[in-house]
Amino acid sequence: MGCVVCGRRQVDPDSGPSTWRRAVVVGEQVLVCPDCQTDGWTDGLDRCAQCGSTVLVKRLGEVVCRGCGHVGASVAAPGANVEREGSPREALAADVAAALDRVLRADPTA
Repeated sequence: MGCVVCGRRQVDPDSGPSTWRRAVVVGEQVLVCPDCQTDGWTDGLDRCAQCGSTVLVKRLGEVVCRGCGHVGASVAAPGANVEREGSPREALAADVAAALDRVLRADPTA
């Protein structure tokens, strides 16, 4: 899964914790890369139905607020859209196809 804003793929951090942030948009968990975490980056995120926090994660099909612990539906931001450039499944399929092309079409004589 890539950044929901720019599509950049997450890589393992050199050391320490990741600077990428998890969020929920239209009930689906997404990632936001450090470059896209600028002023107002939380405006399009779902909010906790109980406390209004945007610090939400989706676990086992349930949205959980990391602020107050509320478990249940979140409130989607007006106009939010998680499907920016195709579904996550389509993006993964394209990545797998590209990787297979690189491996299977490699010149064995090179």
